[in-house]
Amino acid sequence: MNFSNSLIQWYLKHKRDLPWRDTQNPYPIWLSEIMLQQTRVAQGLPYFVAFYEAFPTVFDLANANEEQVLKLWQGLGYYSRARNLHETAKFVANNCNGVFPTSYQSLLKLKGVGEYTAAAIASFAYHESVPVVDGNVYRVLARYFDVSIDISSSTSKKEFTKLAYEVISKDDPATFNQAIMEFGALQCVPKNPNCSACIFNSSCAALQKKKVAQLPIKSKKVKVTRRYFNYLFFSDENQNTLINKRVGKGIWENLYEFPLIETDTEFEIPEVISLIQKKFGHQYQIRTIIPYNTESIQHKLSHQQLFIRFWNLTVVEIFDNGIPINELVNFPFSKLLSNFIEREL
Repeated sequence: MNFSNSLIQWYLKHKRDLPWRDTQNPYPIWLSEIMLQQTRVAQGLPYFVAFYEAFPTVFDLANANEEQVLKLWQGLGYYSRARNLHETAKFVANNCNGVFPTSYQSLLKLKGVGEYTAAAIASFAYHESVPVVDGNVYRVLARYFDVSIDISSSTSKKEFTKLAYEVISKDDPATFNQAIMEFGALQCVPKNPNCSACIFNSSCAALQKKKVAQLPIKSKKVKVTRRYFNYLFFSDENQNTLINKRVGKGIWENLYEFPLIETDTEFEIPEVISLIQKKFGHQYQIRTIIPYNTESIQHKLSHQQLFIRFWNLTVVEIFDNGIPINELVNFPFSKLLSNFIEREL
């Protein structure tokens, strides 16, 4: 009880002023929680504002086309969240008359809503006493109670959830959940937390045992795959270029990109010309080919490291299915490609 009360008092004094905290409407709460999955608040906040202005109700989001949604999401990453967001909006609008499910268990049935997001919505919107358990919560609980369970293990989620149920405020679960997340984000940070200024510096078990830097324990290593992308930026005499939509499962699904040649290693001009002919045959007569960047741009994703080369090509032919280069800004691209387009334009 002292732990939860102290945490709530800290939160009421130090909390950030965020727009989704001023409402019990489940729509903006859900929107913010989806956006903040694997995303820092500082990065997600302007996207939330833009989305909420463009789609002030779940019906507005449901009636948008996917390209509108992906364009507004551009640069936020993990684009499956945007596609799931759109699908769920359509389901809530069309199957639930715009009313979100009102319990933790029913919220779990929505696409893209996992245990953490369901707990957040259920507690913030409906005051259901169900704890949120994410990386911040793992860290706060592991340190305060000296929990040495490996958070990568199959049993850790169950154990930490059980502990969170024990300490959550039954009278005000919404504020408690906001408080423990905020405390992990602002005070009990992963590296070099300011323990001398912490409200728990006399009761934190990890601090007393000098184990703050060791907790929480996480031993599982993520295998990172290296991939080499060669993007072909074509242009004809009419200043048109070629783009296509990525299909199938994988990164950047349903976003647009330039013709892509993926290789096992980096290539130079002679090899690229050969690969282009292999990909397109003799469909285009290449007038010039110039590497845009001589060194690969490295782009890190959660499980992949991409090495990106752009190749500027001019062709003799006029594209039948070309897109005016100055209209590229209207299409949803990955942040990597949108940055390239901004530089080109």
